[in-house]
Amino acid sequence: MPDSKKTCFVVMGFGKKTDYQTGRVLDLDKSYQYIIKPAAEEAGLDCKRADEIIHSGLIDVPMYEYLLTADVVIADISTSNANALYELGVRHALRPYTTITIAEDKMVFPFDVSHLAVRRYRHLGEGIDFAEVMRMKKELTEAIGTILQKPEKDSPVYAFFSDLDPPARRKIEAAVAQSSPAAVTAAASESDASNPTMKVLMDQANAAIANNDFETAKTLLNLVRPMAPRDPYVVQRLAFVTFKSKQPDELRALQAAGVILAELNPEISTDTETLGLWSSIHKRSWELTRNPDDLTTAILACEKGFYLKNDEYNGINLAFLYDLRASVSEGAEAAADRVLAARIRRRVLPICETLLAATPAAGAERQFWALVTLAQAHIGLGCEAKARELLDQARALHQPKWMMDSTEQQLAALEQILAT
Repeated sequence: MPDSKKTCFVVMGFGKKTDYQTGRVLDLDKSYQYIIKPAAEEAGLDCKRADEIIHSGLIDVPMYEYLLTADVVIADISTSNANALYELGVRHALRPYTTITIAEDKMVFPFDVSHLAVRRYRHLGEGIDFAEVMRMKKELTEAIGTILQKPEKDSPVYAFFSDLDPPARRKIEAAVAQSSPAAVTAAASESDASNPTMKVLMDQANAAIANNDFETAKTLLNLVRPMAPRDPYVVQRLAFVTFKSKQPDELRALQAAGVILAELNPEISTDTETLGLWSSIHKRSWELTRNPDDLTTAILACEKGFYLKNDEYNGINLAFLYDLRASVSEGAEAAADRVLAARIRRRVLPICETLLAATPAAGAERQFWALVTLAQAHIGLGCEAKARELLDQARALHQPKWMMDSTEQQLAALEQILAT
């Protein structure tokens, strides 16, 4: 007999996304893995997100299939994710009932949503408090049960046009059967080796990055790219591994990464991850070519990222870039950049200390970057003994080798330019 289990399709971004309104980075995978998927499964639904759908070619066709046929759609529109907002609109146009909208509680909506019931939950940034996970999971499970037992119109389209009928098409029953959990499971068992899901490929790519195998990560992300052509996270990761691979040589790898990242319009972007990568690409390009335009671009991108987000990553890199420009300047221009660098480092110190105070909620990787950033700030301010102590603490966290290699390369460069 066919599996009669009801289905839930989840509309949301995946990976780490920047909330443009607050500048915070939210790990949406944790929202899905800790709250949404467990809540749906506890309510008796087979739960899928777009990156878990077995398919060939573009994701659009099976995604629209799920938006039409899923018994429940949960849309997490945190960070004002454009894809999620669009897909929520498609669902509201297709179905009058059984759509649940949620968002992180500090989200500032880009349009009037007074006609939508939006359930809120609280992120700590890249983590979520356990008590909040349990609270929101319970609320979501209960909401699913309620809307399945007694559906009420949750689509503003059907609420405003009471005489509107949902769209129908030929053989819709067959379409529903084709997208049933049993069919998906069968397809997965037959196709996983040759046609894995986006999630499997992303997990493999991230594992390769952790092992410093950037060429393998690049190959995997090039497979993911056509599956999610509009997702900035995939473009950012691909640009990152491309310049980290240094293949066929470092300069051409940087140029290729710049071409990839240009898809996200970094010159006008307010995405701080995009700006940080753009700055890094041009900084390294300047180190190889001494083209002054690269250094100017690197500083402008980093300044914008820091003043948007007020974070330790953009801050410490901005201080470094000011010192770098000072090292190739003279007189008042050099002195001004040295002063700016010191000011930025003093702003970075409390940011890092706040992050470390949030540990272990921040996670080992986040703790590592806070420690090495704090160390770099102390070196720039002349406190080398304190910096060495912090670096020893970072090494004790045993993070991937490339992270410490990158840190030591940056510190060596900083000490050299400070000596000039």
